[in-house]
Amino acid sequence: MVWIERKAGALWTVGRVVNPQLRNGKATKASDYLFEGYELEDALEQANAALEDDLTVIEGDGRSEHCRPFTREECLKPLEAWFFGRSA
Repeated sequence: MVWIERKAGALWTVGRVVNPQLRNGKATKASDYLFEGYELEDALEQANAALEDDLTVIEGDGRSEHCRPFTREECLKPLEAWFFGRSA
């Protein structure tokens, strides 16, 4: 599982967890984060690179999966809705 998150202080983060169903508890650990920074473009680059890496491993296992890349619009839409008080 790969995700992009917006934290307090205008910080974008990218997280990645392998086999989350096997973890004890659902709390995110500091080691789950691949990236923390202030630029959304950098977060998108890191998240999409992680997705590409995961797809390469899946293909190596003989499976075929498709996953859409993260986009700027999908990240900003909920943030703008929250900031301007509109529903996404």
